[in-house]
Order: sequence, then structure tokens, then C-alpha cells
Amino acid sequence: MSRTVVITGATSGIGRAAAREFAGRGDRLVLAARSPATLAEVRQECRSAGAEVLVVPTDITEPGAVDELARAAVAEFGGIDVWVHTAAVAAYGRFDELPERVFERVVRVDLIAAAAVARVALRHYRSASAGTLILTGSVLGHITSPYMSGYVAAKWGLQGLARTLQQEARETPGVHVCLVNPGSVDTPVYRQAANYLGRIGRPPPPITTPERVARAIVHGADRPRREISVGRLNVVMRFGFTVLPGLYDVLVGPLMRVAGLSNQPVAPHDGIAFTPNPAGEAVRGGWLPDLSRVVRSVGGATSTVGSAVLRRLR
Repeated sequence: MSRTVVITGATSGIGRAAAREFAGRGDRLVLAARSPATLAEVRQECRSAGAEVLVVPTDITEPGAVDELARAAVAEFGGIDVWVHTAAVAAYGRFDELPERVFERVVRVDLIAAAAVARVALRHYRSASAGTLILTGSVLGHITSPYMSGYVAAKWGLQGLARTLQQEARETPGVHVCLVNPGSVDTPVYRQAANYLGRIGRPPPPITTPERVARAIVHGADRPRREISVGRLNVVMRFGFTVLPGLYDVLVGPLMRVAGLSNQPVAPHDGIAFTPNPAGEAVRGGWLPDLSRVVRSVGGATSTVGSAVLRRLR
């Protein structure tokens, strides 16, 4: 049976991958993000997969915007079965050097706006006695990292909010709240982030794909769980942070500078914190190799070597 799925943050990274995944299953989609042009692209991608799609350009930080989005979804499809919230921004910089307005914007988008989405979704679900809310957190909601103070603060706050909502949802058995916590993911968020550090950020290895996180989200919609962790080292990092805090704090700075920052210099800028950048929106961020291209290259190289060997044997 198809469901009505609302996705906030649907034009890039995990949100866009999730839209494609739900579309492939035949679910009805309500897609929201700030960029109308990119929303139109994602709508076409999902319609090509056979899904019914409504797009609603939305800035979730604007007063009343999330309510309007919910009303549009109900008017078009009669209700909301699943709400997936993936919208987020990030900023790099030492806390004391990061402009106050940028820090507060990151917290507003990643935590306050997420709370607004949860509030609207849960009110709708409570009246219907059914529904699933899926929030996208991060492993950085359990551990910390230098140079990302706003993002870390917001994700820790989201972790606490989700846990509280799960406790309250026990009063309504048909309502579920799920938190999906990815580790490093190959999305554009690192290049799109505000930056006052002088070096472009990058996902530290091991890096997973947004498609894998999207499958975890769909699985959470099918079989709701309190928390879904996506990333091979998430458990290891959480263990080190909790059990060996002194050692963790000694290592995390050098590791971040080596693995979490590229060597690409960048002038101070606000990234997409306040204004979207449609040109930078995509599912992948380009941090992982295109495996299909690698396979083709290897296949071509193997064929060339094989031909050369055969010629020598003749």
C-alpha cells in the first residue's frame, strides 16, 4: 500500500536520495526545500520512477511555513503517513571566530526548525492516531568535533529532543519517532557549508553513500525503530568518546585536521546558511569514486592488457 511521504530538505544529499527511494516504491511524495528550480528537477526524477509528486518551495525557518506545507500535503493527498526531515546546514570555524549570526543560523535550521517540523507532524499524527516522524541526526549528536560547534550543538539538541518525543509518543501507540544517525556521508553539505576556517571541509573516512542512508530511512518508515545508526565506525567513536574521553580529546583535533579538512583554501563565506545554492545541489558530493566508471575503466584496461598479451603470445 502506498503512503504519503513528506520530505523536508529534498533537493540535495540524503533528502534527495530518500525521495528517489520512496518514489521507486510507489509512495506519494510531498517535497519541500528552498530552491524551486531544484525541486522541479527532483519532481521529474521521482515522476519518472512512477510516483505522484507535489513540490512546495519552503523555508522551514519562516514562521508558519511548516504549517502551510502540512496543509498543502493534506489538501493534495488527504493526509500524511510519514514525514522525513533531512534539511540541515553546517559551518566550519573556531567557535570564537565564527560570526554569531552564522552560529545561530545553524542552530536555527538544524534544531529549531526541526522542532517546528516535529511539532506540526506530531499534532497531525495525534489527531489521526498514526504516523511516523523520521528525523535525521548525526553521529555528531553523540560525540564532538572541533571547528563545527554550531552543527554539533544542534545535533546534540536534536538527540535530546528526539528522545523526549519518543517518550511522549508512548501515549499514542500508532505514532512513531525515529532518529537516523549517519556518520560520514558523500553529500554536498561539506562544500556548501559556511566556512570561516580557511580550508574546505570533507567527510572523514570511512564514507558511506546517501543512497545507503536513504535505504535506512525507508526501512525506518517500514519498521519504525528509536534510532538507526549508519556508519561502520559510529559505535567505535561513541565508545571512545564515552569511555576514553581524555584520549579522545587528544586525538580528535589532529584527526579532524588531517581527515576532516581538505587542503583546498577558501575565503570566509556563509555558504548556504542563509541562501540556497542550486548549482551545488545534488545527491552525491563527489567524495567517493564513481564505481561504475571505475569498473568500466578497469574493464577497459584489462581488455587492453589482455589484447597486448595475446599479441605477444602470437
